[in-house]
Amino acid sequence: MYAMKYMNKQKCIERDEVRNVFRELQIMQGLEHPFLVNLWYSFQDEEDMFMVVDLLLGGDLRYHLQQNVHFNEGTVKLYICELALSLDYLQRYHIIHRDIKPDNILLDEHGHVHITDFNIATIVKGSEKASSMAGTKPYMAPEVFQAFMDGGPGYSYPVDWWSLGITAYELLRGWRPYEIHSATPIDEILNMFKIERVHYSSAWCKGMTALLKKLLTKDPECRLSSLTDIQSSPYLVDVNWDAVLEKAVTPGFVPNKGRLNCDPTFELEEMILESKPLHKKKKRLAKNKSKDGAKETCPLNVHLQQCLETVRKEFIIFNREKLRRQQDQSGQTSSLGSRAALQSHEKLQDGRNNNLLGHGCTRGCSS
Repeated sequence: MYAMKYMNKQKCIERDEVRNVFRELQIMQGLEHPFLVNLWYSFQDEEDMFMVVDLLLGGDLRYHLQQNVHFNEGTVKLYICELALSLDYLQRYHIIHRDIKPDNILLDEHGHVHITDFNIATIVKGSEKASSMAGTKPYMAPEVFQAFMDGGPGYSYPVDWWSLGITAYELLRGWRPYEIHSATPIDEILNMFKIERVHYSSAWCKGMTALLKKLLTKDPECRLSSLTDIQSSPYLVDVNWDAVLEKAVTPGFVPNKGRLNCDPTFELEEMILESKPLHKKKKRLAKNKSKDGAKETCPLNVHLQQCLETVRKEFIIFNREKLRRQQDQSGQTSSLGSRAALQSHEKLQDGRNNNLLGHGCTRGCSS
């Protein structure tokens, strides 16, 4: 079974979100890993863009934090290992996720973690660094704010490892190490990093505390920021990394299979607020076609139609099963989607993928 996400084209154009949708598609089509939410298919119709991904029924870690689930050290230790393997994989493909947080970490039915939401991820090559302000403030590394405030040297993969440290701390303690919120001014955040010390619980073992301290090192040059760094930690010396990768290590927390692992009130509100539900699509499209003639003379509708046509042409259709069959037939041994990933990476360097629709939509509907 799969999960399907659908995005209305017109709404994406009006909200300047087309670029992010295309970014996510281009990145995800080249990736496949046990601890990611993997893309299987992408397709479109007149109204919507569709993404079919792994179905994960365990809910996200934010939901479980809100349910006051107590994550013990053994559970968080395994999460750190699984997430470290996925971040290492992304790093090999030159990807910075930029939004690692409990909301973007989903659990499968057995309790293993999976990273989702690549719509603000970016690509860096070699010694290149990213510079744009992106992420969720409470989980963003000091160097991201610094680059924004004073045009510093930029940032790279270590920002995701800082976010991992913040997330692990929050799972263990129930709150984050810094009192940062979305409305907190950037200069206040930077001052916080300068003068405040992180308090680690005396109940935690010394190994876990030492690991978190190294993940939350403010200087990215000194921060743990690779799988090799993590594996060298004394606290993780007993980890069988092959078993972790194969999901052979049983998580300490397993989501309740007998309940809906999300907020039903929120989900119901989303359904009620959906102005163009899928089950009414056929009737709606037929009705829209009968009105097309009357709309053609409106300049705004002409512009919108140009944008919609550009989205249709630029949209990336993807079929992972078909790609696998083609690779099997040709006897390829390379990792799935590597060619697609390389093509995507050429387009998705930080700050250089802002005009995917530029040649077809001159009024900036996707800028």
